[in-house]
Amino acid sequence: MTARERILGMLKGEKIDRIPWCGDLAYWIDYLNDEKIMPEKYLRDQSLEEREILSQGLAAPFHGKGLMELHRDLNVGFYLQGYFPFDTVYDGVEVVTELKGTTRTTTVKTPYGDMQEVWEYVFTTHSWGPRIHMVKDEEDLKKVRYLYEHTFYEPNYKLAEERTQIVGEQGVVLVYMPKCPIMEMIALRAGIESVTYMIMDAEEEWEETIAVMEKKHGEACEIALKAPCECIMIPDNLSSGSIGRNLYRKYAFDYSRKWTDRIRKAGKYSFVHLDGTVNPLLTEVCEAGFDVVEGLTPYPVGDMKYSQMRDIANEKAILWGGIPGGFFTPDYSDEAFDQFVIPLIEEMCRDGRSVLAVGDQVVPGASFERIRRVNELAEKYGYYEK
Repeated sequence: MTARERILGMLKGEKIDRIPWCGDLAYWIDYLNDEKIMPEKYLRDQSLEEREILSQGLAAPFHGKGLMELHRDLNVGFYLQGYFPFDTVYDGVEVVTELKGTTRTTTVKTPYGDMQEVWEYVFTTHSWGPRIHMVKDEEDLKKVRYLYEHTFYEPNYKLAEERTQIVGEQGVVLVYMPKCPIMEMIALRAGIESVTYMIMDAEEEWEETIAVMEKKHGEACEIALKAPCECIMIPDNLSSGSIGRNLYRKYAFDYSRKWTDRIRKAGKYSFVHLDGTVNPLLTEVCEAGFDVVEGLTPYPVGDMKYSQMRDIANEKAILWGGIPGGFFTPDYSDEAFDQFVIPLIEEMCRDGRSVLAVGDQVVPGASFERIRRVNELAEKYGYYEK
């Protein structure tokens, strides 16, 4: 069977020959491009403009035939990089983004005052991080509502259509819906500390703001439902260390349940990303109806062994992950890697509802050989009993 047949077979609940193996390589690809060590053959189909962007680093986009060739050569099933299949349009509010060197500054101008955020790209980590969040306290909530009330979305299915043609048997096409509003505030707009204070100090206005965001996100979700893809992720990037059960239940559960149901009725499969601390959110997202819980990172990096994750997840949910991203670097020996992955594969085979993947991404410094090793082990130990 091909990687695509195994992934879709698992999603459909059909019998397949062996455990699927998939990997999120996006972070590692940024590292290869930043360090200018991406093999030339994977860059051939990049335009001159794209090559120029890649030469500047800054986690530049990398896609097309070269991306698929890389996955094929490594024998990795493709499902990410995902993308938002819509363009964001502002009408009645001014949003200005400036990139200077490694700093990206976005300013939002509203009748109630301006908001500004500053993100910085750090080459040593090959990633962006916030220096200054856009939303500081409850005084900004009316500005946030104004921003979202004047935000609109237009379909942009170009990349999904392209991937439908080039992914072939190497995997599936996945697109993103927006994050649920509270996770957008925690992860992108404000941070967990400011969110906590806003809920405590201005709960009524906070909930009014969340309602406005949810309404506008719904418009984008409707566009994502119509995208040419098999899978849709709500990219909440969850961890029980950043949002606990109570906040998830109050502000995220109903949103998730609504859209997992809509995704299912649209004939597609729903994904959510849960890494870091798994317990107790794993039971919550399963109850919310997600078909796949992705990015799972087990002990000794996470808080639970993989077998324990299955114990608290429902039988229908597919658990997707298992190999901590740091284990792909030379800091972890070949022998130690095999000693971890082989029992994991055997456990997943007994379970029958797991996809062998990375928890959550292959990290900078990983070797091509170590990534290829996973498929070798899956070929040797990952076949189901007939």
